[in-house]
Amino acid sequence: MGQLTTHVLDTSNGRPARGILIELFALSGEAREKIGAATTNDDGRLDAPLLQGEAFRPGTYELIFHTGAYLDTAGAVLPSPKFLDEIVIRFGIAAPDEHYHVPLLLSAFGYSTYRGS
Repeated sequence: MGQLTTHVLDTSNGRPARGILIELFALSGEAREKIGAATTNDDGRLDAPLLQGEAFRPGTYELIFHTGAYLDTAGAVLPSPKFLDEIVIRFGIAAPDEHYHVPLLLSAFGYSTYRGS
């Protein structure tokens, strides 16, 4: 069975991003359902997959990375309001037997992501 995992790296400080709340939503048309949440550990990862087993199925999802509080404590000089407070990544799962890894590479003024393995 497939699974969904993520991690967050602070690219401006060259370290894992600890303590970031990540929420997972399933989308169906205009409906949006929260199906999970977790906080990154000392390695910038979650202690368990966000989705796995029978809950891991094809569809459209959103990950919301609540980065603002982390950036406040990471030493970045930030404007008010922050440029990046919450980062939303919408993605699709097409193959329920594969591993979908959706990492976030973060700095105070930019981010990137990709489908990892």
